[in-house]
Amino acid sequence: MNPRVKTLKARLQKGLDKTLAIFQSIHPAQWGVILYETPYPWTVRDLLAHFVSSEEGLLRLAQDIAAGGPGAPEGFDYDAYNEAEQRRLADVPPEQLLADLVAVRQRTMEWVATLTDEDLDRVGRHPALGEINLETFINAIYGHQLMHMRDLMNALGG
Repeated sequence: MNPRVKTLKARLQKGLDKTLAIFQSIHPAQWGVILYETPYPWTVRDLLAHFVSSEEGLLRLAQDIAAGGPGAPEGFDYDAYNEAEQRRLADVPPEQLLADLVAVRQRTMEWVATLTDEDLDRVGRHPALGEINLETFINAIYGHQLMHMRDLMNALGG
């Protein structure tokens, strides 16, 4: 396996393992703890829904870049996207969101395993980071979760 791909897959798996360990330790009352106040209140459960929807969306964008597309459209409003996705996933219970997260991360890792160095060097637009190569884009999927997990651990006193 390509060493760059191997590193990316290992990071994605490590991130998933850490994320699952933390979310699986959440007590029922903690799902309603508010993590973020702006642009609208987000609970622990909302963060889990965000992980599912953002990975689905980022995977689609990464696949577009690998195919020679631009990635995210210019001026992409990720706050509006996140708000719409929160409404879409509002009734999905945490247990299902955890299963969905595992499934979408598995799809991401399976797809990453198919990439070549040429693919990883393609440049496209990330919704928050702008023009970056695909390798950095995939690393950002891992980093995005890590950033939010730090916030979660701080909010829960961990």
